[in-house]
Formats: sequence, C-alpha cells, structure tokens
Amino acid sequence: MEKKQHRSIGRPRKEQGAASTKDIILHTATTLFLENGFPSVSMDDVAESCHVTKATVYYYFKTKTDLFTAAMVQLMNVIKEKSTTILATDEPFKTKLFHFAKGHLQATVDIDINVFMREAKLALSKEQLEQMEKAEKALYKELETALSHAMEQGEIPETNTRLATLIFVNLLTVRNSMDEDFKRSFSSVDDLAKEIVDFYWSGISGGA
Repeated sequence: MEKKQHRSIGRPRKEQGAASTKDIILHTATTLFLENGFPSVSMDDVAESCHVTKATVYYYFKTKTDLFTAAMVQLMNVIKEKSTTILATDEPFKTKLFHFAKGHLQATVDIDINVFMREAKLALSKEQLEQMEKAEKALYKELETALSHAMEQGEIPETNTRLATLIFVNLLTVRNSMDEDFKRSFSSVDDLAKEIVDFYWSGISGGA
C-alpha cells in the first residue's frame, strides 16, 4: 500500500497553472503599501485582500517588515527590467531618458516617495535596508551604463556618470515638492517628463 505524501504543515495549496500564493501576497501587499503607506497596512489587511488566512501570510513572511522588503525589492526589480528594455532600444538617448522618466513618474504618481520610504525605513533592520539598497543600486546602474554608452557614441559630452545618474533620479522626485496648483499646470505625465528631460538635457549636453 502506497504511503500518502503529506505537504508541509501550514503550506498553502496551489492549483496547477495558478499564480503562486506567495506571488499573490507580494503583488497585493505592494499595492496596499504604495496606496496606504507602510504604517497603515497590517498583515490582516494583506490576508483579507488576498482572501487567505493571516497564518498563510505569515507562512511566507515572518514579519511585516519582511513582507515590505520583499515587495519593494520585487517592485524595483520589475522597474529595472522595464528600464533595461527602454535603455536598450536604438532610439536617441534623449528619447530613452523621456521614456525612463515617464515610467518612473507614472509608477509614483500618487506617492510622495521620500515620505513613503522614510516611514518604512524607521522599522526596517540593517539587513532589510541593505537588501533594498542593493536592488536600488542595480536599478540605477542601468541608467549609469546607458549614460556611459551615450558618451561613447558621442551623444553627450564626457561627464561623471554616477553624478549624472543621481541628478536625473532626484529630478524625477521634484513633483513631491510641488503644490497642487503647480502640479495642475502640467497637462499630463508626458508634459512633466518632457520638461524634466529638457531641463536635464540642457545641462548634460552642454546646451547642444
């Protein structure tokens, strides 16, 4: 008589062909964290939104900070993949910057990213912060590499690529400092992305 194979205690069932429970939890948690901020989201909220028990959430993520870290690292990896695709095209470098900026602005349209991360970082461990920093560096390394390539191709003059990367990334957070009236002066995300890139380009290209 064959022995029945038992799944690990507490391990949620997965239907064949369906998204894994862990992936569903990560995707849902990312949305909740981005919409409501780290302090306002509980493991109960995540479980309820995923239609699973809280024990299931805790099976995959021991703490809320573990879940937040995994969610943000995954989000940055997704953005990195999209950025890699954008920066690998044969379009002019300025056009690549526009698409990069547009994607970043769309992803953070309803978020004050500085406040969002400040609230979360107060609760994260040193190891969790290092995981997020590593993912962030990998994301912006793509832009730094693209800047180097643009210099080699003669599209922009020689400059400090690390500094040029940090300046551009920080320009993309400028909306956090805008009041509502000023935000409304831009007709669309495309409009704001174009103005940011034009401003950046006038500096990095020497006005060319």
